[in-house]
Amino acid sequence: MSLMNPCQTEWEQHFAISSTCEEASQLINTVLDQLRQHGWREDDIFAVHVALQESLSNAIKHGNRYDPSRTIYVTCRLTQQFFEASVKDEGAGFDPTKVPDPTLPENLDLPSGRGLRLITGFMDQVEFHNGGRQIVMRRYRGRSPEMRTTN
Repeated sequence: MSLMNPCQTEWEQHFAISSTCEEASQLINTVLDQLRQHGWREDDIFAVHVALQESLSNAIKHGNRYDPSRTIYVTCRLTQQFFEASVKDEGAGFDPTKVPDPTLPENLDLPSGRGLRLITGFMDQVEFHNGGRQIVMRRYRGRSPEMRTTN
């Protein structure tokens, strides 16, 4: 049994990156290295990787419209129990409830919605804030399906 508070922050980092795939990739690699250094399982690391990749891609493409002069603000926090990330762009925002379900037959050919579906599938908690300009995601270490919530 650990005497440490399980919600005590083991690692936290604030990033402000330009809207480029290169900077997003560097950020993702930094986070994945931290997860490995803290002994996270590969299935959890994979889930965080996919969710970060998709949320940063959405911020670059849909939020900041590929404009490298616009900034994406990311905060990552790691505890013994969970990894949490906030990704915020400078775009106009969106209503996540208006994104079509990509698994419905009438939407199979639509080019959007799959990234959000992946994020909500791999993360245990997902919330949208600031008119859809910010997503906050949490993945519990060694997750169980009953932990999942989306707001």
